[in-house]
Amino acid sequence: MTPLETAARTAQHAPSVLNTQPWAWRITGDLAELFADPDRRVESIDPDGRLLLLSCGAALHHACIALNAGGWGAAVERIPDPARPDLLARIRLTSEITPDPETQRMSAALCLRRTDRRAFTDQPVADHELTKLRRLVEAAGAYLHVVRPDQVAMLAISTELAAGAELDDPAYRADLRRWTSRPSFTGDGVPPATAVRPELRRVPIRDFVPGGSAGLRAGAAHDAGAAYVVLFGDGAQPLDFLRGGEALSALLLMATADGLSTAPLSDAVEVGWPHHLLRGLLSGIGDPYLVVRLGHPAPGEPLPPTPRRDPRDVITVVQ
Repeated sequence: MTPLETAARTAQHAPSVLNTQPWAWRITGDLAELFADPDRRVESIDPDGRLLLLSCGAALHHACIALNAGGWGAAVERIPDPARPDLLARIRLTSEITPDPETQRMSAALCLRRTDRRAFTDQPVADHELTKLRRLVEAAGAYLHVVRPDQVAMLAISTELAAGAELDDPAYRADLRRWTSRPSFTGDGVPPATAVRPELRRVPIRDFVPGGSAGLRAGAAHDAGAAYVVLFGDGAQPLDFLRGGEALSALLLMATADGLSTAPLSDAVEVGWPHHLLRGLLSGIGDPYLVVRLGHPAPGEPLPPTPRRDPRDVITVVQ
């Protein structure tokens, strides 16, 4: 198996909205092309494809981390052909390199990271860790705002308003059913066994099975020590969201490598008015892309596995 094919397979572990995994790879020699799969866009919550681009950006970063940790340099060309909007990036192998220790640590987290929707403990996330993650996100081409204690209530209100509006929308409920009742052979979506039952939380968590039975309980903790960060940028073009997805991947992988659990929260960016409230937390200096909940996991059973698509359905190798 070539390094590019190995990297594309590793990128299957990237996070994506409703676990849609909306990407495809085409590999020819020393070149890999990353495409968006528009049929996997969740139209009710992502009409402009922003979350799709964030998801694909995370897959791009996962692939690059796998290559660099394996000793391969790579040149990345983003949005290379405006006439082909679904072609998001080209990765071309360059030369062999010596991977740095932080890249190796992030690579080791590629297969370990999972979205943990359960409640985190009372132990706070250290300030130096949040500073480290902010600098990492900025190096990847986006920005990070740490939600202050006095802003958490507004974040909770924004998220709750978005959740209520979406549950009142028949199109959203249809999309939710589609992506939470997938046949096992598809390897995607959010099975009810991996969802968490609604319980008292500082900031609400998406109810994936309204009126049904989620497989996991939040636990005895209430996120008292959780940190909430807003990933944002200063633009709203496809390139901005692609880079935002790369920054999201860097944030999640480094946090995992440092022993934290993570959970991206996109509810508040999916609905107009809550999105506006979220922008207010940034004092108008940028466009919020996503919220991430960070914290120390409570002791308990390991998370059930997250479905992943068969690489043969995602990766095309041209001989």
